[in-house]
Amino acid sequence: MLLTLCASSIRSLIHSGRGGMHILDVPTFARDTLGLHGLNISTDLLKGSTRTDLESLRDRADKAACSCLLLSELTPLPLAQENAKKAEEGIERAQRVLRAAQALGCNSASISVSGPDSDEHFDLACGRLREIVESAERLEINLLISPMEGLTASADRVTDLIKRVGGFRIGTLPDFAAASQSDDPVTYLRRITPYASVVIASTESFSEPDETEAADDAPLSIDDLLDVPAPIHDSWDLGPMVQAVVSVGFDITLGLNYLGKDDAVMGLISSRDALEAAIESALDK
Repeated sequence: MLLTLCASSIRSLIHSGRGGMHILDVPTFARDTLGLHGLNISTDLLKGSTRTDLESLRDRADKAACSCLLLSELTPLPLAQENAKKAEEGIERAQRVLRAAQALGCNSASISVSGPDSDEHFDLACGRLREIVESAERLEINLLISPMEGLTASADRVTDLIKRVGGFRIGTLPDFAAASQSDDPVTYLRRITPYASVVIASTESFSEPDETEAADDAPLSIDDLLDVPAPIHDSWDLGPMVQAVVSVGFDITLGLNYLGKDDAVMGLISSRDALEAAIESALDK
């Protein structure tokens, strides 16, 4: 399973310029410093960019062996709203995001759909999403729906939406943080992951595992020294979530999205180590 970086995790480093960080430096940073193998970019990080800028980022990412895989629009789009003008603006925004994703060399772009959960709003969203999916098909980009409160809060509602819109270019963007808010995170992930090409492995805070001290007369072996326990994720249990996505045959891309308040780099390294341990455990079962 490919572990990738959600660049929004290091937004503060990019925006502050700390350490000379620039958006064009992110691919090399993700590959060399974090040991990750792809990028998920959010549109806010590309504000003011031209197509030439996007192509430069694509080329830098390819050169660093850390390609851009997903472009995410973080602002919910009013595709389920009754106001036709606002909905049309949402459609146009989604189409621009798709074109930008193509320029970056991504195979997917994600959006979220705002609106209340009712049959009427569901029907409105379906019609508008079909128009966006037509654009996605022409561009050969996958359109992923990122669940949020309201119309797409439940796993069943999201999958119903995907089925109603139809086509091979629409799917889901599961997120561990969103799953943690459901009554049954494991069932939630099992229901929507079969429609996903990317799963966002959000994390928040970590603690170091308790290590059993060796007896004074029992020297550590080489295996003991190499077997470093993985950090423990405190906010939600990563093990069952990783097991859930593996159990439905998902083996493509996990996007590391560190949401914590501690140092972002250390948070991402802890995320990587914890997820690698969880994946190994899930594959052994």
